[in-house]
Amino acid sequence: MKIFITSEQKIKLEHLHDTTRDGQVRDRIKAILLASEGWSSMMIAQALRLHQTTVDRHISDYLNHGKLKSGNGGSGSLLSREQTDFLINHLSQHLFHHTHEIVAYVAQLWKITFSIPGMNKWLHRQGFSYKKPCGVPHKFDAEKQRQFIEYYENLKVAAKDEPILFLDAVHPTQGTKLSYGWMRKGEKKTVKTT
Repeated sequence: MKIFITSEQKIKLEHLHDTTRDGQVRDRIKAILLASEGWSSMMIAQALRLHQTTVDRHISDYLNHGKLKSGNGGSGSLLSREQTDFLINHLSQHLFHHTHEIVAYVAQLWKITFSIPGMNKWLHRQGFSYKKPCGVPHKFDAEKQRQFIEYYENLKVAAKDEPILFLDAVHPTQGTKLSYGWMRKGEKKTVKTT
């Protein structure tokens, strides 16, 4: 498939090929230059390791529209500005541990379906990161602690040699375990620990 391009266009394309960093743009330029030199689209496809229909489309896009870039810019947001603001506010106030929980929340609220990778990208674009909250120890009640110590001392005297069994004690390995969740970057969420 021989196409005709002027020598000025050829010089411009060769310069653009040498200066651009985008490999897809360079492949499009190579396809156009080789087609202008009389190569068939099958030969160009084999040389560039592309499908023949892709090469034909690159050449057609250039001849009809002067297009060298793919023009893929992604899609628009599925949420309106108001929905986005509401969700950001809700996520800032409530800790969601998993992306699928946020996907389910959005689907329930607005009947809008996100994929999990899509929601992950949305969260990162909105300034969220997946991190662990800060654990803050509970403040103890000095009066309750004093009452317990007094009760315990009396119990030890009354029990004599009998063992005392604590049923409500929390072993250190059974304390609050912090798990990751989606939080705004730069903000710290705190969780009270035992």
